[in-house]
Amino acid sequence: MLSPELKSQIQGAYSRFLEAKSLKPRYGQRLMIAEVAKVLGAIKSNDEGHRDGEPAVVAIEAGTGTGKTVAYSLAAIPTAKAAGKRLVIATATVALQEQIVHKDLPDLIRNSGLNFSFALAKGRGRYLCLSKLDGLLQEGQAQSATAQLFADEGFRIDVDEQSQKLFTQMIEKLAGNRWDGDRDSWPEALEDADWARLTTDHSQCTNRHCPNFQQCSFYKAREGMGKVDVIVTNHDMVLADLALGGGAVLPDPRETLYVFDEGHHLPDKAIGHFAHFTRLRSTADWLGQVEKNLTKLLAQHPLPGDLGRLIESVPELARELRTQQQFMFTACEQIADFKAGEDMEGRERPRHRFDGGLVPEHLRELGIELKKGFAKLNDVFTRLTELLKQAMDGEGGLGIASHQAEEWYPLFGSLLSRAQGNWELWTAFTTEDPQDSPPMARWLTLAESGALFDIEVNASPILAAETLRRNLWNVAYGALVTSATLTALNSFDRYRMRAGLPKAAVTAVVPSPFHHAEAGVLRVPDLKADPRDAAAHTAAIIRELPQLVDGGRGTLVLFSSRKQMQDVFDGLDRDWRKRVLIQGNLSKQETLNKHKARVDDGETSVLFGLASFAEGVDLPGAYCEHVVIAKIPFAVPDDPVEAALAEWIEARGGNPFMEIAVPDASLRLVQACGRLLRTEADRGTITLLDRRVVTQRYGKAILNALPPFRREIA
Repeated sequence: MLSPELKSQIQGAYSRFLEAKSLKPRYGQRLMIAEVAKVLGAIKSNDEGHRDGEPAVVAIEAGTGTGKTVAYSLAAIPTAKAAGKRLVIATATVALQEQIVHKDLPDLIRNSGLNFSFALAKGRGRYLCLSKLDGLLQEGQAQSATAQLFADEGFRIDVDEQSQKLFTQMIEKLAGNRWDGDRDSWPEALEDADWARLTTDHSQCTNRHCPNFQQCSFYKAREGMGKVDVIVTNHDMVLADLALGGGAVLPDPRETLYVFDEGHHLPDKAIGHFAHFTRLRSTADWLGQVEKNLTKLLAQHPLPGDLGRLIESVPELARELRTQQQFMFTACEQIADFKAGEDMEGRERPRHRFDGGLVPEHLRELGIELKKGFAKLNDVFTRLTELLKQAMDGEGGLGIASHQAEEWYPLFGSLLSRAQGNWELWTAFTTEDPQDSPPMARWLTLAESGALFDIEVNASPILAAETLRRNLWNVAYGALVTSATLTALNSFDRYRMRAGLPKAAVTAVVPSPFHHAEAGVLRVPDLKADPRDAAAHTAAIIRELPQLVDGGRGTLVLFSSRKQMQDVFDGLDRDWRKRVLIQGNLSKQETLNKHKARVDDGETSVLFGLASFAEGVDLPGAYCEHVVIAKIPFAVPDDPVEAALAEWIEARGGNPFMEIAVPDASLRLVQACGRLLRTEADRGTITLLDRRVVTQRYGKAILNALPPFRREIA
């Protein structure tokens, strides 16, 4: 039961906030505050302060314009403080993270009377590694023989003039306190390839042994986190922390209230987190390189004791493993029937999937040999990094000076993490799946590797439900999941299955403040072409699109396949094509900026996009007055994880089309329609070029799950 004091504190903060900003209360927002407070404010604790009883989880779907961040912050911050817990707010995108930190929370502090502190927690990969920057700036003269040895290991350092200029600028800004080493606060966009040379991961970081430890941007940011009431982070960071047992990077889950904003992404993020892959040819090349480098290293530095013995054992191990990799490559090449296909983002991915996740016995045996080999390699590198840590601590008798150990540690750390990744993949690839739980999806992908082709071996869970149940819902003090799209076909069943929500979880839908019927119209014209006949459907779109979007300023046309998007573009009249910006030619952000600039200049602009433009793209007002959806966005049939899930459901007597394909497509369609109204002043049209919503049995359920726009169905 929510205590009267807490209730009045939350109500008071909301009233003050509305008054300070001269706002009227929104019905959906008020409802959301009440739901969050009711569940999270009624958690009972035991003597140790941990949650007593059932998991406390609430899932709320809140439409665009509800003001979700304000609602959950007003309810959860006082609740967490009253219980003596920390609040962790996790988002799926950097954009929302930054909005919460730079806009929403400061706004609450100014206007609600609530008193709390907050900090942003990002992974190490978002921060500069000063030691790496030093190394790059001293390139050439100070480059050590050891780093030269590992040149092909991702430590090759060729600094061109432009990079030299960038690195010098960085050092100057750091020295003048004009930059904090955070990638996101660097004034210009940084290329991923440039940034990768400047950052590090936990396997390569020497921690307090690093000469730059006191100035380290990552550790400075981490220090500030220990004392704050609210930590804003991303889903990946929470999952990484939970995978380490919880409380490693973020607060202990038992002492934490979590908010997962953009929560519809959480199940997929969790699957991705426990998915593994390796490339056979490039790993064989890497093993050859390791063998060569360590043989050279020993020739230059004869090492006594355990350290020498361990390094001496690596070349032989690497040689054996390399031979096994080649056997595996040949076996995969013989067995694989690579079927062409594309993923949801339209990337070409020829794949061979093992039905039911079952790998042929001879492949499994080869995989088990690789697993054993990488386990040994993993073990050697683990012991080597431990010895190097001791040497950095100044423990004598290891035959290596502490400064030398410091230089070697990142190199061996990187070898360890690659060996470990391979061991994890072969373990997942060869494990027998338990009888009653969903199997792993296992497949091969054809990948390019320079002039040659490579074979990528993949293993992935098909559901994250059990992982989330065990590591998150059952352990956390309490949690809220929220998004504008959590239900599918007006029900939480799909989300419950995918996210493993506890039986006792409370679910609620709070209405959007938008008046859909007044603001927009949903049209389903008759193109006289069935979307299942791709050629006829594409020809019909080419024929009808110009007059469909005539007169609009900003139009967004969404496709389910890159091939259809390209074919429609190629088929349009050359003059008409000039108004189209097609996804993939520029970065997503540049494409959107160009589109906005055209509309601002009074020109007509039409965006052609795929799945990533159907979600999270914010184009208010004239930037998007018309959304055209080519067809119901059913999942790409050759997605191996979805295909394995469908197979498993069928094997248990279910109907995968009705249980998975239709709810998933319905959810994606709702997200696509969500691009139209971004503010209460927006007006516009949605045109769906797929009559299956009226001709097929399942169509009615999909149609009824869409926002309540006025309908014009031909």
